[in-house]
Amino acid sequence: MEIYKLNYTDKETAIADLLVKGVYVEVKDLNDEPQLTYGKGIQAVVEIGKIVLENGTYDADFNEVTAPIFDDGYKYDVMSVKDIDFGSNEVYPKNPKHTFAGY
Repeated sequence: MEIYKLNYTDKETAIADLLVKGVYVEVKDLNDEPQLTYGKGIQAVVEIGKIVLENGTYDADFNEVTAPIFDDGYKYDVMSVKDIDFGSNEVYPKNPKHTFAGY
């Protein structure tokens, strides 16, 4: 089993690359609308998104006082039974925000 931790500039770039790599495949639903599903050999895909490094602060009326600070990029985790070359999008975090149970 292979676990990949991935970082992209944004969600759109991530989805495009995951489609090219066969992690996702596009199928039509019952209403003939496009929908993403896992490609062959893909066990799980977790969209982490943007990671908050520092929380923002807000007043009593929930108005933002200080904006949150986010880590660079948009994150995904992929569990696969096949090897996939994600190139420079694969990262090796020291403190991952997500893990797959048992891996």
